[in-house]
Amino acid sequence: MLEAAAGTRIAPIEVNGLPAVPDRSKEAGAAGGALSPAASTTQRRLRDAEAYGVVLPDWLRTCLERVRTSDDQPGAAVPPSHGESLLANAFDFAFQLHDGQVRATGEPYIIHPIAVADLLRDIGAGPGVIAAGFLHDVVEDTEVSPEELEAQFGAEVRALVEGVTKLGGIHFTDRTEAQAENLRRMFLAMASDIRVVLVKLADRLHNMRTIGALRPEKQQRIARETREIYAPLANRLGIGRFKWELEDLAFKILEPAAYQEIKEQVASKRSDREDRLAVTVALLRKRLAAVGLTNCDVSGRPKHLYGIWSKMQLQQKAFHEIFDVAALRILTPNLESCYRALAVVHDTFRPIPGRFKDYIGLPKPNGYQSLHTAVIGRHRPIEVQIRTTEMHQVAEYGIAAHWKYKEGGSPADGGTTERFNWLRQLVDWQQDGGGDDSSDYLASIKEDLFDEEVFVFTPHGDVVGLRKGATAVDFAFRIHSEVGNHCQGVRINDRLCPLATQLRNGDFVQIITAKSAHPSLDWLNFVATPTARNRIRQWYKRSHRDENILRGRDLLERELGRDGFEALLSGEAMAKVARRCNLVGTEDLLAALGFGGVTLHQVVNRLREEIRLATEAAAPALTNEQVAAAVSAGRPEAPVASPASGSPILGVEGLEYRLGGCCGPLPGEPIVGAVALGNHGITIHRQDCGNVAQVPVERRLPVRWNPIGEAQQRRYPVRLRIEVLDRVGVLKDILTRLADHRINVSDARVRTSVGKPATIDLKVEFVSAAQMGTTMDQIRSMADVLDLCRTGNG
Repeated sequence: MLEAAAGTRIAPIEVNGLPAVPDRSKEAGAAGGALSPAASTTQRRLRDAEAYGVVLPDWLRTCLERVRTSDDQPGAAVPPSHGESLLANAFDFAFQLHDGQVRATGEPYIIHPIAVADLLRDIGAGPGVIAAGFLHDVVEDTEVSPEELEAQFGAEVRALVEGVTKLGGIHFTDRTEAQAENLRRMFLAMASDIRVVLVKLADRLHNMRTIGALRPEKQQRIARETREIYAPLANRLGIGRFKWELEDLAFKILEPAAYQEIKEQVASKRSDREDRLAVTVALLRKRLAAVGLTNCDVSGRPKHLYGIWSKMQLQQKAFHEIFDVAALRILTPNLESCYRALAVVHDTFRPIPGRFKDYIGLPKPNGYQSLHTAVIGRHRPIEVQIRTTEMHQVAEYGIAAHWKYKEGGSPADGGTTERFNWLRQLVDWQQDGGGDDSSDYLASIKEDLFDEEVFVFTPHGDVVGLRKGATAVDFAFRIHSEVGNHCQGVRINDRLCPLATQLRNGDFVQIITAKSAHPSLDWLNFVATPTARNRIRQWYKRSHRDENILRGRDLLERELGRDGFEALLSGEAMAKVARRCNLVGTEDLLAALGFGGVTLHQVVNRLREEIRLATEAAAPALTNEQVAAAVSAGRPEAPVASPASGSPILGVEGLEYRLGGCCGPLPGEPIVGAVALGNHGITIHRQDCGNVAQVPVERRLPVRWNPIGEAQQRRYPVRLRIEVLDRVGVLKDILTRLADHRINVSDARVRTSVGKPATIDLKVEFVSAAQMGTTMDQIRSMADVLDLCRTGNG
């Protein structure tokens, strides 16, 4: 565990005296019905814990022992609970399915599901969620079907496992689009059952702990995604334990030098810091006992490394200038004791003005509650947090702890509670089509995930969190898109104010609406949140839909021509293009084309591809080698340049010459002639060719391309080497792209190797260097192309 991660391990609250797995039959019922009989019984004989050959946590060992004992002695005095049976059988089922599989670290794969389940139990998740932690990879990585999973463990576990499985397995050519699509799926899954993301977070946390076995570039990508999305998401759900460790693990990979430096500085001052805290803790315990607060727990806690580094960056301070590297926490038995303890702290030490925050009276949107204050301790400032034990559980374990304390609550109903309004609005917005632009969608998600900085009140006293600099229009769109769309004015603290007025903490905001009002493009000049900006644009897209459809139709008709255009527009190929662009139908595609949501180039290329695929659907797919053989057969070699009249090379009139095979010069490239030894004429090289440096200056001949030759569209051979993902049809796709631009291919060869990219060598004929450059750019843009280079003229 990282030194600056969350303090000591706090076990989930025991229920019915069972330390291994609490009996959460009430919670299971709240989550959508009691556990099914299939979830508590099994046809398989469980092994002894030692027989599995892997390290098992104590609670899982106890589960296995109790269930085995019950099987051996059916009349046992205390039979295992439904939850214990479910967990023991889920682990055994996962063990059998993953048997023989190994992770990148070389460990047995089952280590990962065990770790995920242990993390979920650690934050207090119920048996169904922990079972899903054991089974979260079985549908994706083994032959078991969701139906078999439901037959063994019930509908609840199947739904959770399927929810986690659906979050992955998506591949796009554009990384922004891929990340946006994965996040769309994640938030839709969260809206149906918020517990799905608990399993995903636990999965990501263990993967981050063991990330050292991956390639450095993959570590960087995963760590960046963890810091930008998963850590803020854990914070949004109130799971501080996950958030802190995810941030520190990502920090270690993304900023290794800064991480090591802060870690060493924290360790070097630890002894002095602990001595100081011990004296302060003893003094506070004595003062609290003197006023009758004997049940309070006072302890010191270290700040996590990423939090210290972030504060140093934000405040532009050195390590020794950050005073809250460690802090005090006071846990009280009830709410009243929190404020009494605060009075004792302020009476014992001098409070620092402006540092007191009451998150009990005004909780954060993720449910966090605590009193925060900063005081002058023993000649040094120190931060103090005061909260009840229940508030502490919520701060550490987030939504899982919230379900423990809320009787009759439904953990599956994540999208209807007030604390998840942000999630409901995000899902509503993307279903309305607001998430079509991947960049805008990612910006909105990151805005919604990260901490708000300004807290204001609705007329009914509800708290709304916004980013710093937000205006009344941002507030209106945060409440609901229709409130923003019909916003006419605003009252702030009962005074009429301009819509551009920036909101401050504690403002009471009342939006004045009218049916005739609608968004103004001027609002884009002052709104602070991507959500408001995107919804203003979205309103304009919808309100000008007919105009956009006509504009898009006109653009497409001019590109494709009128002949057969109507049939093409109403055909299945166009409908498929619309779906590939994340749009419902052809009209939506035309509208998006009209307002610039998609480009004409995208639509035309995808349409041609769909038509080609439909044409080839009935024919068997050719291998890349077969396509190469077909191209090579019957293709005449391009004629070699000769000193005939109208020679394309000026400066070699009357002389025999040839184009250098080492560099394959093309019209438009600077060239030089090299007089060959013996009776071999002149070789034409590109001036930047490596072989030119080896030719003595006296044997070099100044030459240049003949403009008349360029006008004759003469073609010259060039060798291209393309590295691609090895799949059937990739060579045909490349050749089709070249044929579309009337590029002749005279030879094609393919080399493949198991588990490695394929290499395609093409002999292509170009008119000029400009044509070659354009063509190479178009090939590089293809999804399966990994690398492309020029190797000469063959």
